[in-house]
Amino acid sequence: MNARTEPAPAKPDAMTRPPLIREFLLVAGLFLVYKFGRRLATGHTGEAFRNAHDVWDLERALHLPGEGAVQSLMLHGDGVVHLANTYYAAVHFPATAAFLVWLYLRRPAHYLRARRALAAVTAAALALHLLFPLAPPRMLASAGLVDTAREFGPSVYGDPAADSLSNQFAAMPSLHFGWALMVAIGLMAATRSRRRWLWLLHPALTLLVIVGTANHYWLDALVAAALLGLALAVVHPATASLRTARPLRLRHRTAGTAVRAQDGTAPDRGPVTASPEEQTLVGAGR
Repeated sequence: MNARTEPAPAKPDAMTRPPLIREFLLVAGLFLVYKFGRRLATGHTGEAFRNAHDVWDLERALHLPGEGAVQSLMLHGDGVVHLANTYYAAVHFPATAAFLVWLYLRRPAHYLRARRALAAVTAAALALHLLFPLAPPRMLASAGLVDTAREFGPSVYGDPAADSLSNQFAAMPSLHFGWALMVAIGLMAATRSRRRWLWLLHPALTLLVIVGTANHYWLDALVAAALLGLALAVVHPATASLRTARPLRLRHRTAGTAVRAQDGTAPDRGPVTASPEEQTLVGAGR
């Protein structure tokens, strides 16, 4: 009896991996739009400081721990402060980029959702920067905090009055924390190690760094986490391509049909799909 061989289905990873050049241009374009969009929020110094006082008062009303408690722990050693500043300046973008590249190459089924969630959070952050300019706590004199980057280095910001490359009045939400949390969630979802929860150390350490260096308030991180939660709720897993890649179903002949076709007693009208009951009976008679 001639057997029909079912072709091997295409690998799901290959079907869900989008074109590399398109993804590179898309991610780079989103980054440039965000960087230039942040510049639109400059020039609102008075409003940014008024909002800073409101955020500070709200945190005290909510009985959140003071940012100074974290910074005082860092100031016990110059090396700790320098390491925290380095983490703030050097880990944020490379870690997120490495996360996306790894997902694209090794877990493409998870890549699209992560990239879309990051894009949604970044777009929401840009809108909030424009609507709610906010001076960081290191600029708030009443907070009594030290600008650790300026005092101990390294620093990614210059003098706010002369800094034309970045908008320092865009503290809320903290994309440092939002992106770090997305990296941890994405890696926990894409891996199966029993210790994958250790990826949460990245956002936890990022939270301590952004607060201890006085670059962000606690509420900046809370708002970023809330925006990421909304983004993940809206962005569904990219499984549509997997649904369309269904393996071909073989149609089988029943034993009786095959015998009649060979004897010439009945015309062979082509392969006929056997019901599960018929397949069971055929298998039992062999």
